[in-house]
Amino acid sequence: MDQPVFEVPMDSFTPASALGAPVQALVVGGGLTGVAAAIVCARAGLQTVHLAPPAPPDRRTSALMQPSVDFLRSAGLVDAPEAIGHPLTRIRIIDATDRLIRAPETLFDAAEIGLAAFGWNFPNIKLMERFQSVAETLPNLEVRPLGATGIRRDGNTYHVTLSDGSELNAELVVGADGKKSLVRSAGGFTVREHAFTQSALVCDLELGRPLDGTSVEFHYPQGPFTLVPAGGTRANLVWIDDHAVLDTIRSSGPEQLQAQINHKSQRLFGRISVVTPAFVFPLSTLSVDRAGQDGIALVGEAAHAFPPIGAQGLNLGLRDVADLAAAVAAADPARPTWSVEAARSYASRRAADLGRTGGMVDALFRSLITDLLPAQALRASGLWALRLAPPLRRRAFSLGMGVARR
Repeated sequence: MDQPVFEVPMDSFTPASALGAPVQALVVGGGLTGVAAAIVCARAGLQTVHLAPPAPPDRRTSALMQPSVDFLRSAGLVDAPEAIGHPLTRIRIIDATDRLIRAPETLFDAAEIGLAAFGWNFPNIKLMERFQSVAETLPNLEVRPLGATGIRRDGNTYHVTLSDGSELNAELVVGADGKKSLVRSAGGFTVREHAFTQSALVCDLELGRPLDGTSVEFHYPQGPFTLVPAGGTRANLVWIDDHAVLDTIRSSGPEQLQAQINHKSQRLFGRISVVTPAFVFPLSTLSVDRAGQDGIALVGEAAHAFPPIGAQGLNLGLRDVADLAAAVAAADPARPTWSVEAARSYASRRAADLGRTGGMVDALFRSLITDLLPAQALRASGLWALRLAPPLRRRAFSLGMGVARR
């Protein structure tokens, strides 16, 4: 997260959309990455419209690594992480399989690399409230509670049909509209997708004993069972298993769900209670050949999606936003082709990080769920090496936190 956030003086702006002229930047998608993208475009001095259709509150949490938190602070999106989040000081990995070749229990401590915490676990609702409060202060950022239903290109301008039937013209279009991205489809991006048989079950828990800042991952044959600190004796659960298994357990009632969670946690933290409804999400991977082209930039899950391994989801999306900020700040909007050049620059900035992170997460997940002995042996030997070799462990910290991406 080493890109600065650029700002220009803003005294008074008349929305270009009100004048009938093309807006300079149109951001499609109302999630956290979309709001952050709209803010950095506006702060770069672009007349920006953000299409953010109403959506139910996102009651999940996001574990953001310290470089992501540093970016949020430099961008003015978060002032004090301790005010809304909970520190992640250690990561504990427990091999809970019964395989012939098992990995050792491994503990990673942020103190080893001179940090107080690897990152922070934030409620998405609080992050969204904070982002939206910042967006409201920007006079050249117009937010519309609408979606996009059609996009076509005419030279260096995109004509976007909105969900109320109106049309908006834009020079740069930022797609933050998720896995089924209309922007990505309209831009003709090559996409690769793979659906897994696994899904993720998420809910909040009350533990008998606190995690004390340690994120605990039990690695089972069908995926990790992860407890993330959420303050006090609270924890967020991310449980990956076969979709049919999770769906059956969730629908069997709260008592059965609670019993299974206590079993999966090996009762290391006392009796566990489920304190929020549980939701099950299918898992898949998605990637594009490039993140930007022809005046379109894709951020967040419009460009990449992975299983929730290694806390890379929103972290990677925020790295998208940081590089988008640098690309638009370096562009000259007076040039007729500025948006094409900005999208090309953005794609170049993102290529190495997206390729490396996508490969890392995919390899980690497949090594956990595979039945092939060579892959299991490789994973186990890798964890032994990380446990016994501090320099290698520190290198793994850097890769996982996204600070070794350049």
